[in-house]
Formats: sequence, structure tokens, C-alpha cells
Amino acid sequence: MKTRRPPGFPGLPCFPGFLLPVTARLHPTPNRTPEMTEIAIRRATPDDAPELAAMVREIAAHEDQTAQVRVTDEQWRSLLGRPEVIVLLAERDGPAIGYVSSVRRLHLWTGGDVLDLDDLYVRPGNRDAGVGRRLMAALAASAAPARLLIRWGVEADNVDAQRFYRRLGATLRPKIHAAWSPEAYADVAASHGPDHSHSRSR
Repeated sequence: MKTRRPPGFPGLPCFPGFLLPVTARLHPTPNRTPEMTEIAIRRATPDDAPELAAMVREIAAHEDQTAQVRVTDEQWRSLLGRPEVIVLLAERDGPAIGYVSSVRRLHLWTGGDVLDLDDLYVRPGNRDAGVGRRLMAALAASAAPARLLIRWGVEADNVDAQRFYRRLGATLRPKIHAAWSPEAYADVAASHGPDHSHSRSR
């Protein structure tokens, strides 16, 4: 599952340089529901960096976005030590079977914080077993004490994921996300460089 998803959604990686709210794409390919065993959900620690990085690469490969993933295991180790980065792991009999990742950040309109959900992912073979819902419930529980708004994006054509989130009680509304890469804004930035600003201020 990736934010993206319910019964079978790989996740969508963030593009370098900025964080996009997760855009969910559900892939309802048949998956055999595993035998019912205890699922444990806990917050990821720096020691979980290799396993988390592996799942991010799985998501990227599934969505043909491997080239977009540049974060290293060591960088993940550092990120997981930051208090605003909240990653919850779902484990079954030890190994991780999925995760939900988010970043707590300031919302300037309200003056308070919000929780930006990045990825929701459940590994193949473990989907259709309620793992995605359990991860979302755990994320909600972590946000509840501070009454944080949780927000994310979903692909317009991913109706399965939209249905999943509506069942959770989420509000969905159309919105277009824009991304401005350093290469795309280089000329605009150069036109407003130090020399240009100085000449305008005289």
C-alpha cells in the first residue's frame, strides 16, 4: 500500500528537493491473504534504515520511478532520528511488511502544525489483510493528542485508493500540485539575483 493505498498499493517517492504529499495509486492485483498472525506496528528507529530504504526502492521500482530515489541508507538513518519525521512500521512475525511515512511541519495559515503523509505501502503477499488500515489508524493515533490535520494527495484515476480513504472518513477535493525543479527555475532566479536587486533599490 502506498498512500497511497489500500489492498495493494505501492508508494510514490518524493522528488528530490521538495516533499510532495503522497499521490496514491492502487494496484488491485490479486494477492493471497496471509494467514492471520499478529501484526505489530511501531515507530521506526535509525536502526530500521536499511529495511525502510529497501521498501522505498520497491515502491519506486513498481512505479517505474527508481531514478527519482536518491536517498541513501545512511541518510535514512539520519532522517529517522529527526523528531518531525514519523515513520511507522508494520511487522508480522518479525519482518517488516509495510510502512506509513509522514513529516510534521508548520502550517502558516493556522500557525499550528500539520502532518504531511508521504507514503503508505504494504508489501505484496500481505495486502487485503487490513494492514494499510492498521497503519493509517496508528498514524491517526499519533496525531490525535495534538489534533493535527493529516493531509496527502491521491492520483485522480486511482479510484480504489479514493474509496479506501473515504471509508476512513477522509475528505477528498480536486487539487493540482505544482513542482518547480532547480533546472526549471534557474533562469527566473538568475533574473532576480543580487545585482538585479541592488539596481532596483537605488
